[in-house]
Amino acid sequence: MGRDETETYITVPTFFKCPISLDVMRSPVSLCTGVTYDRPSIQRWLDGGNNTCPATMQILNSKDLVPNLTLQRLIKAWSDSVGSSPAASSPDPASARGIPTVEEVNDSLMRLSQEKDDEIRLEILTRIVRFVKDSEANREFLSGKEDLVPMLVDIVSAVKTAKIKLAILAIKILDSIIKKCNEGDRERLSKLMLLTNGGDCLTAILLAIQRGDLESKIEAVSVLEVIASHDAKSKMMIAEREGILTELIKSISTESDPNLIEASLSFLITISKSKRVRSKLIAAKTITRIKDILLTEETISVAVTEKSLKLLEVLSSKREGRSEICGGNGDCVEGVVKKLLKVSTTATEHAVTILWCLCHVFKEDKTVEETVERSNGVTKLLVVIQSNCSPMVRQMAKDLIKVLKVKSSASALAAYQTKTTHIMPF
Repeated sequence: MGRDETETYITVPTFFKCPISLDVMRSPVSLCTGVTYDRPSIQRWLDGGNNTCPATMQILNSKDLVPNLTLQRLIKAWSDSVGSSPAASSPDPASARGIPTVEEVNDSLMRLSQEKDDEIRLEILTRIVRFVKDSEANREFLSGKEDLVPMLVDIVSAVKTAKIKLAILAIKILDSIIKKCNEGDRERLSKLMLLTNGGDCLTAILLAIQRGDLESKIEAVSVLEVIASHDAKSKMMIAEREGILTELIKSISTESDPNLIEASLSFLITISKSKRVRSKLIAAKTITRIKDILLTEETISVAVTEKSLKLLEVLSSKREGRSEICGGNGDCVEGVVKKLLKVSTTATEHAVTILWCLCHVFKEDKTVEETVERSNGVTKLLVVIQSNCSPMVRQMAKDLIKVLKVKSSASALAAYQTKTTHIMPF
């Protein structure tokens, strides 16, 4: 049975494609060897200090770039004819959008494994990034390539001798495909990243966080979280790498992008499962950053608030963490009470757990109780008891009310300030 007659495929003539990028050329220029390239691609090649023609490897007598006007006219005529075809009214095929085909990606991967020149590898990785970002099916395809992850790890770990741009692109691809990998594959990735070249992958990830654009920072943090999730040893290796914790904690700021804050908090929650790492986080003033988020008047996303409270809950398991939370005139405690019943059920449950830990379990600082009462915490806890929070959290709220010496719910409700009009049944 034949294909649907309405289904149209656009084939790009081979000589319209740049030999370096394999994309349709927008500004074709020729070298003295007679080979034509797209201007941006060959310019990057030459700017990298190369003195040869990429296609023929001949030494260049001249680096002059001569516009190939004839080819440019042919490309324009072809492009116009494609644009006026019936297929133009439907979504452009991937090739017309510069997305390589599966066959081209396979070819690119083969070239990547053999290529030594950084500029050409940069072009190849850029194409693979476009491919992997285009669809779920593409990510599924690449995640099944067994040799790809080790190849990318080698690129990332060579950051001391190669360009950071290469590492950033490799991290982008890793971030896209590891989400499709199973637990065993993630464990192998963790070991590869931490052991290859003495853990130089961590250096590359840190540089990506420091120097990359916003998207690259988030992707680097995401990969870092996958590496850290393997075991306690992985968490400590990352925590002890100079600069990583400092950079991630710096990202937890009301001035940072919400997506970066969320990614950083998620990573810190993962890494804080190690008790030794918790002490490092507390010493690095992570709680001060969380306090600022809880007290800010700016709009903070639900996810950021939930993760902030979750991390604070984890850090409250350490004595020095509780001391930090209770210090500073009780501002952090006030921020926790402020989020009760204000954000989500998850946020409320984390907030109650923190207060329960401070007031009921350890009782190390009596000023905490005063701060909770002053912040209208008792009334909120009474509402929590009747909310849809988990039974365990509702019991915690009851324990807290007993600690706060509330003799009856009626006495607390008497001080409850509300604009609601209560209509009595008599």
